[in-house]
Amino acid sequence: MTPTDTYLIRIGALIRDARRHKGMSQAELADLLDTQPSAVARIEEGKQNLSLEMLARIGESLDSEFVALGSAGPQHLRIVGGTKLSGSIPVKTSKNAAVALLCAAMLNKGRTTLRNLARIEEVNRIIEVLTSIGVRTRWLPDSSDLEIVPPPRLQLENIDIEAARRTRTVIMFLGPLLHELSSFRLPYAGGCDLGTRTVEPHLTALRYFGLDVHATHGFYEAEVDGETRPERAIILTERGDTVTENVLLAAARHPGRTTIRNASPNYMVQDLCFFLERLGVRIEGIGTTTLVVDGVDQIDVDVEYSPSEDPIEAMSLLSAAVVTGSAITIQRVPIEFLEIELATLDGMGMKYDLSEEYTALNGRTRLVDLTTVPGPLHAPIDKIHPMPFPGLNIDNLPFFALIAACAEGTTMIHDWVYENRAIYLTELNKVGARVQLLDPHRVQIEGPTPKWRAAEVVCPPALRPAVVILLAMLAAPGTSVLRNIYVINRGYEDLAERLNKLGATIETFRDI
Repeated sequence: MTPTDTYLIRIGALIRDARRHKGMSQAELADLLDTQPSAVARIEEGKQNLSLEMLARIGESLDSEFVALGSAGPQHLRIVGGTKLSGSIPVKTSKNAAVALLCAAMLNKGRTTLRNLARIEEVNRIIEVLTSIGVRTRWLPDSSDLEIVPPPRLQLENIDIEAARRTRTVIMFLGPLLHELSSFRLPYAGGCDLGTRTVEPHLTALRYFGLDVHATHGFYEAEVDGETRPERAIILTERGDTVTENVLLAAARHPGRTTIRNASPNYMVQDLCFFLERLGVRIEGIGTTTLVVDGVDQIDVDVEYSPSEDPIEAMSLLSAAVVTGSAITIQRVPIEFLEIELATLDGMGMKYDLSEEYTALNGRTRLVDLTTVPGPLHAPIDKIHPMPFPGLNIDNLPFFALIAACAEGTTMIHDWVYENRAIYLTELNKVGARVQLLDPHRVQIEGPTPKWRAAEVVCPPALRPAVVILLAMLAAPGTSVLRNIYVINRGYEDLAERLNKLGATIETFRDI
């Protein structure tokens, strides 16, 4: 295979992933490019020469930095693996709490200061959207503290469409905006390519507050009946985190009582509740599946809040220790949101030490320091699958594929939530693992991996599977390359640099 063939295959894969990321068919992309679906199929298979003009048109059609002209190009990682890690590392604050709090700041006419915020691409995209509609934001000097001051009137007509379409969080603008505007439009939400994630549960729940949404070409068109108020309990049709948060954001400024049943009690929802309480909203049932919210008509207070630490990052770091056979100390672990994961690891034979508990800066979340103890693992007796909190977190499930690849025996991972995320776990085969795809929701893993091997892999377009590939490369002797890591930067702050402080050798680079 010539270098040109390799280049075309790589570009084709990036185009395919970017198209799927947009939820677009080959025929729809072909229409935008004024060509035939068969031509798009050839491009994605790496069988079609591409001019610079065509690359530019594809990049514009997909609104994607995967294929961009005249930019610095995507970031990649070069990993020299096969060495053990050592030392200690603190867990950063929660990505998912950060995005919910940024949306919640729109409820407040006063100054909101979010302390120790995760400085990640997902946060950057939301800040870009907020700035475009008139919200003043600034990072305080020499800190990760963000100051947010909304304008007297949100200028939604100026919304940064490109930034909005690169984050699924924009769907959580619905809850705050329905109190501000009688009609508005939002771009379709983006984010990870995890299959079709319906927004219908959001729209069904928010109809109790008078919100009616119609999907048009590329936008949600919203109308608000200001006279409609929830007269009975809102029963969520799925116990989703963002659905619960959206209803909380709507209920916070409803000057009455809202009862939410089948609510998610997950970590980011709890952080949002704690923040709303600082705004003067009364909430009963935090940490349970029934929330009773007494909202307030207007909110105008100067408030500070620090979200709690990220249990998914803690699980990522724990997985790095397992795959490299390392003893490290992970500081500031939110233990309440990892207890099922640790119980599962107990059943696989993992050893670790926990410190005494202490409290996060939000004054509520319980933290511990966790020190890993290297040792042999065995496959669990039953399959590993996620459940709503307090079950095993859906975002932590991919890390168990990596851990299972280090354990003696056969493990089944059942990812019933997403249509196609399990497929990305087969990318572990490229670095030596033995992962068999049983169907779009299940993989079977044979462990332990005989030998991790260095490879060059294009980053999967889903955040957690992408990190799983990176961590596996830490165990592979030699030099691996992980290409186009934007999706990792969406959810992790300086992950490569922080792993390097534990003894990893990871270099960030761009193609010339």
